[in-house]
Amino acid sequence: MIGKLFGAWLGNKLAGRHQGAKGAIIGYGAAALARRSVPALAAVALGGWAFSKWRDKRRAHPAYPAEATPGVPPSDTRSPS
Repeated sequence: MIGKLFGAWLGNKLAGRHQGAKGAIIGYGAAALARRSVPALAAVALGGWAFSKWRDKRRAHPAYPAEATPGVPPSDTRSPS
């Protein structure tokens, strides 16, 4: 219902005052396009938001502690003299 009203308003604004059926066709097309594209855009936006939250959470808590990184003991780094 709201989509049809919005389509009629948009068609009237785009076509002008004396264009008749042209405004109705443009309005109907705009409402049909919005009906098909808005849910898809909302799903893509929601997926991107969820992915960024997941990535930030994963980066904040690494799978291993920082002390667990392998290191070379100081005695092995010097060349023999």
